[in-house]
Amino acid sequence: MSSSRELVKLYYRIGEVSQIVGVQPHVLRYWETEFRTIRPQKSHKGQRVYSRKDVEKLLKVKDLLKTQGFTIAGAKKKLREPGPELEVDRAVEPAAERVAEPAPAPQATPAVLTAEVPSASAREARARMREALLSIREDIVGMLDGIDVPPRRPKLPTLP
Repeated sequence: MSSSRELVKLYYRIGEVSQIVGVQPHVLRYWETEFRTIRPQKSHKGQRVYSRKDVEKLLKVKDLLKTQGFTIAGAKKKLREPGPELEVDRAVEPAAERVAEPAPAPQATPAVLTAEVPSASAREARARMREALLSIREDIVGMLDGIDVPPRRPKLPTLP
């Protein structure tokens, strides 16, 4: 099952939802604790059973967190806002067709609220920083691979 396929079943297990949304099952379980609107039912065996609406909400949460760069708190606020883009009765769009809409420019909004949605330049700066750090990490790993270090012997305690 891929994320580009429309939801056709009434209920899904966590592994199927994980593939549809594109995150690991433990991330789904974490999001359940953070977002009160995502509450899958439990089967008689105790397995999570997600409805179509749950899956659609999870896709929206992923879009807010991963694509649009919201924090958990910011995503919670965004999901509480009424609006046509948050309706969960629509069909699930393929991942390639989902486009992040830019957030409207706040008017005289406190700095705390504006800090939750990073600007495009801030996201670009983070991406460049991440690339630089990954490059440094690769260099360090390469250097460590070239060093022959004898195995450490444990220190024996000294007797009085």
